[in-house]
Amino acid sequence: MGKTLNIDVHHVTRVEGHGNIRVRASDGRIEEVMWQVPEAPRFFEAMVRGRRWDDIQTIVARICGICSVTHSFAAIKAVEAALGVEVSKQTDRLRHLLHYGEQLESHVLHVGYLVAPDLLGQKSVVPLVASHPAEVKTIIRGHALGNYMMELIGGRMTHPIAARVGGFSRLPGADQLRDLKTRLEKIVPDLEAIAALVASLADRLPAFDRPTEYIALKQPGLYTFYHGDIASTDTAETVPAAQFERVVNEYVSPQSTAKWCKWHRDSYMVGALARYNLNAELLLPLAAKTAKALGLKKGCCNPYMNSVAQVVESVQVVEHSLQLIDELLTKGIEPEFPRVTPREGEGAGAVEAPRGVLFHRYAFDREGRCVKANCCIPTNQNHANIQKDFEALVPRVIDRGQDEVRQLMEMLVRAYDPCISCSTHYLNVEFV
Repeated sequence: MGKTLNIDVHHVTRVEGHGNIRVRASDGRIEEVMWQVPEAPRFFEAMVRGRRWDDIQTIVARICGICSVTHSFAAIKAVEAALGVEVSKQTDRLRHLLHYGEQLESHVLHVGYLVAPDLLGQKSVVPLVASHPAEVKTIIRGHALGNYMMELIGGRMTHPIAARVGGFSRLPGADQLRDLKTRLEKIVPDLEAIAALVASLADRLPAFDRPTEYIALKQPGLYTFYHGDIASTDTAETVPAAQFERVVNEYVSPQSTAKWCKWHRDSYMVGALARYNLNAELLLPLAAKTAKALGLKKGCCNPYMNSVAQVVESVQVVEHSLQLIDELLTKGIEPEFPRVTPREGEGAGAVEAPRGVLFHRYAFDREGRCVKANCCIPTNQNHANIQKDFEALVPRVIDRGQDEVRQLMEMLVRAYDPCISCSTHYLNVEFV
């Protein structure tokens, strides 16, 4: 029997920014399936031109209030590459800790506040306070610990002020790190409870697979979020971060104010599921155990499982944080006074944001003032893949009725955990 659909969602809820879903079908014939991004474009690349090298991180951290640590680090790494700055092992470990705080905070927020309501048949997290009070409190504790880590290491929860080119402007003390270790150890049972909740609701995740190219950083011996070359599930080739434009291949889509990306196929996916598919064998023991309990297997092509991969990664970053703290305490925290000399140069930085790999590039003149900038955001790399998922999903579910189709499409967008407004970047601006 023919089906008619007329879906027009303005705007998808429980995501950051504004995205629209449009579907038209008449008598079973699909006429339109579209993922639209109507956000006003932002001009951060233009804002930093003419600014000093030590201003860059402060400005671009404001691209996102959720991923401000990752934007800071992508900028810092790019500036350090351009100016030839090397950092100590102590700085590297502390940066990992700060970055893990953001991963934990963001993943728990997404799974607990934004995805769980879908799995429990609610429109928001608010009704869950009454129906699932223990679970909500568990989510809040995990979210709060991630914020605490960012405040301790980065100076504040949002837009870090302690991380800078070459090192940190302030360092945590040994007693503070020991206290953080205790807090991390105490959060492990909470993460196990979150994993158990997600496992109990696994049958409510839609069964949908679409062969997809996954792209993430890859580093020998470590499930990486901070270092590494760019890797793809479609090829054995890896690409240095300095050549990221070879990978992202940004282009303009008429239905989006954010540019889209593609590499070996018409689209690719970045994020927790991409990292898992490229690095699963490098998970630490408890994270690997969590993945097994959740039924997550390498090669998974179900985008709805991205949220499950985020649960696994939450355990991974806590496990590795405990190791890093032990290493820092064993070595001892030493004062550092990094010195940076401005020079002409260009550099790129790549860091895994919670939503996927993020790229920044900056070039400087002899006085260390920025003359060129480019930022490629994880969500703008995912937009084309969301569209392709829509195109594959709708024909499979068209018989389920308009309300269920709309719900499945909204859940699909939320599974990507998009930062839609962050993705709308224009590089060249001409005023006429």
